[in-house]
Amino acid sequence: MSEVHVVVPEGIDDPARPSGGNRYDRRVCDELTAAGWAVHEHGVAGRAALAQTVERLPDDAAVLLDGLVATGEPETLVPHAARLREVVLVHMPLGHRPADADARAREQAVLRAADAVVTTSAWTRRRLAELYGLGGERMHVAPPGVDAADVAPGSPSGGALLCVAAVTRDKGHDVLLEALSAIGDLPWQCVCVGSLERDRAYADALRARHDGRVRFRGARTGPALEDAYAQADLLVLPSRAEAYGMVVTEALARGLPVLATDVGGVHEALGAAPDGTRPGLLVAPGDARALAAALRAWLTEADLRARLRQAARERRAALRGWPATAAVIARVLEGAAR
Repeated sequence: MSEVHVVVPEGIDDPARPSGGNRYDRRVCDELTAAGWAVHEHGVAGRAALAQTVERLPDDAAVLLDGLVATGEPETLVPHAARLREVVLVHMPLGHRPADADARAREQAVLRAADAVVTTSAWTRRRLAELYGLGGERMHVAPPGVDAADVAPGSPSGGALLCVAAVTRDKGHDVLLEALSAIGDLPWQCVCVGSLERDRAYADALRARHDGRVRFRGARTGPALEDAYAQADLLVLPSRAEAYGMVVTEALARGLPVLATDVGGVHEALGAAPDGTRPGLLVAPGDARALAAALRAWLTEADLRARLRQAARERRAALRGWPATAAVIARVLEGAAR
């Protein structure tokens, strides 16, 4: 039986703190277990906990390290790189935005010492290669999977808008509210689903600005999140940064078109229907006018809504499940062990 130690952020199953990275980690652990791996999961919070965990691992152990807890800790991980088979999973590189030189140097040291690096998108793989000159043979892409889901029926008007993202500046809710204020003459309602605790001051300021047509529901998982998707017509993701955008494929799994910013790996998550039609619209990040124009087009052009809905339902059939994601990671772990 193959064996792996997986080091993840503490509390990845906390329903009050859902995130794409947490869901990715959980599904990979579950799928590796289902495939016959002995998975030893270690939830850590902080440098001391990470150091204690790594020091206790046996020599030659295969270790899958979530980049959120690993990439800033070269003092802890690099000394063990020779005795462990370290594979680092990078959701979002530190270098996706201007960062201080020390942060990038620390990330570079961890990734260069690792036996292999797994990224969740081709964009992230390219970004790491650009930043740190990492060799292609050590870098692998394991895009997030998605579960099959029922098709959302949609409404004739298309006015039920849904944003699924933690309310932080990176996710661009301020841009969304500005865009919505520019189309107040049209019929729509917008539901924002996502944690309000990650940046409380930012979230409170936004909630003070919205009118009754925008509702901030807080974090939702399970049936409550399923219900939000089922009642939606269009997923809107106005992010300033995304490594992939798991909510994009989760919307497409329900046949929901997507209006998103063209950042990071969003373009590859959106993909296209077999005939090449994109199942959504992409606009520049931080551009409220462009976002408002795209929303206006969606709400006023019935032909556009029909075309994007058809493309989303056709794209749905080509989405990959989580077993495929775990299979890529399993091959990387096996290669690192050899």
